[in-house]
This record gives sequence, structure tokens and C-alpha cells, in this order.
Amino acid sequence: MKNTQSIQGILSIAALVCLVVGWFNLFSPEINNLLYQRVFYILIGASFFFQAPALANPKMQYPMYLAAAFCVVGALLPESLNLGFLKTAGLFGGVILSIFNRPRQVRN
Repeated sequence: MKNTQSIQGILSIAALVCLVVGWFNLFSPEINNLLYQRVFYILIGASFFFQAPALANPKMQYPMYLAAAFCVVGALLPESLNLGFLKTAGLFGGVILSIFNRPRQVRN
């Protein structure tokens, strides 16, 4: 469990680095597009994959895996197919699931 959380954290930080690099256009347009439109979503999808087993509600694991798949598949599909909404839907779905399925803290 601890190792999974570490991997998920590293993937999330790497995804944020890709987002920042793409946002500020630090490299050539091709590299920025690759990082901002593909690598970011692949890393976020992988992060969702590692987060799924830790969700508080076990029934939400499969939707989280689906969100992860949408992120990765949407990022890998050619842009000519106009299916970029898949990666966006996966991102929003995964974020919503992760926010509302955190383990509850017991207060004494």
C-alpha cells in the first residue's frame, strides 16, 4: 500500500511537471504538444490506475480504472480521430472519483 502511494505520488508530480512545461512553452512546439497533450494524460491515467485500489468505496474501483483507461487511450489515439474528449472525460472522472472517495477520518 505504501509503495503504491509513493508510485502514485511520483506519477502525479511528473504529470504536473509536464503540464507546467507545456503551459509555459519551454521547448519546441512539437515537444510541448507531446508533453502537454499526451504524456500528461498517460501519467495521470497511470496515477489513477494506482489510486483505484485505495478508494474508500470498493464499488468505485472499476470506474476509476475506466477513467484511467480513458486518459491513456484518449492520449494515444491520433488527433485526426477527434476523440480528444476521451482523455478529458477520463481526467474529470478520475479527479471527481478521487475527491469523493477519500477514506474518511474518524474523529474522537
